[in-house]
Amino acid sequence: MDSVVHFEIPAKDPKRASEFYTRAFGWQISRYPDFEYWRVGTTSTDKSGMPTSPGAINGGMAKKGGALKVPTVTIGVASIDAALKKVSKFGGKVVAKKQAIAGNMGFTAYFSDTEGNVIGLYQYPKK
Repeated sequence: MDSVVHFEIPAKDPKRASEFYTRAFGWQISRYPDFEYWRVGTTSTDKSGMPTSPGAINGGMAKKGGALKVPTVTIGVASIDAALKKVSKFGGKVVAKKQAIAGNMGFTAYFSDTEGNVIGLYQYPKK
């Protein structure tokens, strides 16, 4: 079974949104140095960055636009290519094709389900 492993929040003003979530919920938010994306920490993690609380996930924040127009959950899959084939087979549509994440952090893609919801996919990098 593939699980939700990440969420993304779109923001018109990521600095303002970061301040809001930090103050309202105590989240730790920091910008990745090489691109317009912010890491959103909602729970403690181990040395490899994985949440230590069962069922807890961390997320990200990016400028609103493109595939990211509303808050989005992301499903971890073994193969984005295989997942997108299944999505299409069962009535979903590819919104953003597979792309590498900077820093050798894996791959991402987005699809819309049969109800028009945009959902992310994440494929872990090969070790």
